[in-house]
This record gives sequence, structure tokens and C-alpha cells, in this order.
Amino acid sequence: MKYAVFSDIHSNLEALRACLAHARARGAEEYAFLGDLVGYGADPVACIDIVATLAARGAVVVMGNHDEAALSGLCENMNFVARDAIYWTRSQLGQKERDFLQRLPMVVKKEDSSYVHASADKPGNWTYVENEKLAGLCMQAANTIFTFAGHVHSQILYYRMNQEMPHAFQPTPGVPIPILPHRHWLAIVGSVGQPRDGNNAASYALIDRDQTTLTFFRVPYDYMSAANKILAAGLPQRLALRLESGR
Repeated sequence: MKYAVFSDIHSNLEALRACLAHARARGAEEYAFLGDLVGYGADPVACIDIVATLAARGAVVVMGNHDEAALSGLCENMNFVARDAIYWTRSQLGQKERDFLQRLPMVVKKEDSSYVHASADKPGNWTYVENEKLAGLCMQAANTIFTFAGHVHSQILYYRMNQEMPHAFQPTPGVPIPILPHRHWLAIVGSVGQPRDGNNAASYALIDRDQTTLTFFRVPYDYMSAANKILAAGLPQRLALRLESGR
């Protein structure tokens, strides 16, 4: 069985379609979406519709901070560019989309895995897991063999034995990593719709349960079409430029 894990779609329909097609071509049968379906990009309704359809077939979906912000509030903790995109996103969503976002849980535990947008440690605080200490707190709170998260818009894998400090490992895209269950693992899968590591290709991860491997992928997509939609919608130009630069 192969599971594809996506995070931080950010209303980027072109990137979402490219990642789904890439995962399906590699035999993905089940899916998980780690939040931030919306924000930044120009296709919030279409992206929610795709994810909601897969959720109805059993896909895991959790809430991200941009999903939460799209429902209500002043977004005072966001920068002006992100805030403008959220206010525009609210104007695009219908009741069906708002109801779907409203129902999303912060954390899902399924078998030996936890799925969360930011950190399993106080998930509603939207902590960026950016070092080994924070990774350890996330893994301890999750208390499962595997934890999958997003939020930081780049890819990294943490692992540890027992309660030791986690070790960080930088994956090479396309290279399978053995994920044996005598260790605990935290995979931060990167961003589908707005990578920020200098590579503009979309990101996701694929777990192969039969082979006990995890593979991180980067998927080229038509970022210019996504960027042009952002500009046509009147969203901040910075959001379009980020898709080209990957930063």
C-alpha cells in the first residue's frame, strides 16, 4: 500500500494537479492532506473541491492556519501579503467550502501515524518545527511511530530512538529512505503550492508500506499559469513572484 502526503497547497491548482498525477503514476492508493488548502493562490474553491472529493473516499485532511484564518478573524498574526490573500479568499468561498474547512480536525491519528499541519505539540499554536528540539516535542506529543507535518514549506526528516534528541536528515528527492519501525519518524513533507527553499518545484512525500520506505519528491508544474492567475485576481504581486523563485 502506498500513501501520498501533501501539505500547504495554498490554492495552487496547477501544483496540486501535478502532484496528484505524479503520485498516482507511482501507485498511490491513499492520500493525506496536512492543511493550508487555501491562502496565497487564486484557486481556493477548486482546490477544496478536489480535496473534499478525496476526503469523501477516505483521505485524511487536517486544518492549517490559513484554513482557520479563511473562516473568520482579523488575521493580526499574519503579514500584510498573507492577510490580503486571506481576505480575498474569504470572498471566494461559498458555504459548502466554509463548512468543509470548519469540520477539519487539528490532528488525525490513524494506525501508527499522526497527521498534523504544524506540530502535534499544541497544534493550534501553529509552531514552526525548525529544529531538533521542536521536532522532539512534536514527536513526543504525537506518540506514534510516524508523524507527518507541513507548515515550514521545505522538506526534512527527523528520526530518533526511544526518547533521545531527534536527528535531522535532508532527503534527496526521488531516493527512497528505509523507515524501520524501531525508530520514530517525523517527516515534514514540504509545500505543494508555495515552496520556499529556492526550488520552485512542488513538494510531497510517498510512503510505501510494503517496502517500508519514504520518498520525498519534487514535481515541476506550470507555475507561470498559477502566477498569472494570482495577478489576474488582483492578489499581491509578491505571491506570484514567489512561485517563480521558490522563496
